[in-house]
Amino acid sequence: MYAVQYIAIIVTAGLMLYVIGKYGKRELEWGDLIFWEVLLGVLLVIALFPIELANFIKTILGLGRGLDALFIVAIGLSYLLLFKVYLAVDRTEREITELTRKIAIELEEINERLKKLEEKG
Repeated sequence: MYAVQYIAIIVTAGLMLYVIGKYGKRELEWGDLIFWEVLLGVLLVIALFPIELANFIKTILGLGRGLDALFIVAIGLSYLLLFKVYLAVDRTEREITELTRKIAIELEEINERLKKLEEKG
């Protein structure tokens, strides 16, 4: 094994423990824990068997070099992560918009009630 493989294994194992700690502190949901642990598990397997996996993926995708195959898979996974983040941001924006509308409506109702009370008083 190369030194970079040992470094990758240590870093990945540390990240796995970090994610588990975040779940223990209730900062992550169950689904997020599973997602990140699976992703880090895949990275750990890649760190352990980089050449074998590169050749296997190269054969499946019909590419000339194994490193090209790893880059293509990494780019694909990056796009999946980017899409997951996009969906989370979009959902958050929709929730903020809905909450803002509700607060505005309730504030208007409160202002109308205050005006009615001032007129009576």
